[in-house]
Amino acid sequence: MKKIVYLALIMLASLSIQAQTSKELIGKWQLVKLTKNGKEKDIKEKFNSDQVFQVFNEDGKFTGVVGEKSINGKWKLSKDNDVLTVTVDLMPVKFQIEYFDSQKRVVTQDQLGTLEYKKVDN
Repeated sequence: MKKIVYLALIMLASLSIQAQTSKELIGKWQLVKLTKNGKEKDIKEKFNSDQVFQVFNEDGKFTGVVGEKSINGKWKLSKDNDVLTVTVDLMPVKFQIEYFDSQKRVVTQDQLGTLEYKKVDN
């Protein structure tokens, strides 16, 4: 269960599409806000680091980074751009895209809550 939460939070890499495509998803994203059950959670307390990133590559490869640790996997965006699926260790985690543009992503996952990311330079 902890691995799923860790994976999902890192992967949190979801996006809410409004005429956006996977092209806008490519790059490095930092988790800036985590909300569960209507309450904002402390990222550093949850992950033991405030350095929580997701990196999406053009070839469908994904890297989740929490502090000094990283995990690799694959990502896929649904045809209707509503769901982002991140697979690590053969475990797919689906994120519902609430909002997505070239600089901001907001995704929701049942166990994790709502995650907000901002795009950052590598």
